Amino acid sequence: MTLHIRDPETWRGAPASPPILIIPGLYNSGPDHWQSHWERSLPGAERVDQQDWERPLLGDWTISLAEAVRRRPGAILVAHSLGCALVAHFARVTGGRGVGGAMLVAPADVNREGPAGRLLVGFSPIPRERLPFPSLVVASRDDPYVEIERAEAFARGWGSDFVDLGRAGHINVASGHGPWPGGRVLLTRLIRKVAGAEARA
Repeated sequence: MTLHIRDPETWRGAPASPPILIIPGLYNSGPDHWQSHWERSLPGAERVDQQDWERPLLGDWTISLAEAVRRRPGAILVAHSLGCALVAHFARVTGGRGVGGAMLVAPADVNREGPAGRLLVGFSPIPRERLPFPSLVVASRDDPYVEIERAEAFARGWGSDFVDLGRAGHINVASGHGPWPGGRVLLTRLIRKVAGAEARA
């Protein structure tokens, strides 16, 4: 399902407060990034820290995420850029045990050319299997790190709902996404979907 967000409704909070694991991409997310705003403002939010943010190693990053999920069962994963690829690898290796759902924002194409692309080679190829938990991919039409068609293909493979934000850059500070209240609306919808799936189980 593709959603087109133009005038997001006001953040109204979620029906429950599951743990939130913030998963940044390459170089981490700075203090003005929406992930950092959410970490500070969302109840139960915690950042998944990595040993080396500048030279990412898939094995090390996966271990860090697995440990965070072990400590926060039922967590909603909120990933950005390379963090989205990490979630896909984590789900393939672990079967997604302990994860409630995932919001995957601006998934970086790890196969791209250039210096940053070479840093991400260990994350390639990105698994395309269906994720074993409810998920949402949010992408932009002018993201320099992934073409919109590629992001939509990831969403189809993962079985994720897909949100087209239009021309929103890499959905980061540089593209004007500070607190990003519209993203909070999307997160609330995902949490409600997770809660509904758990109630039906």
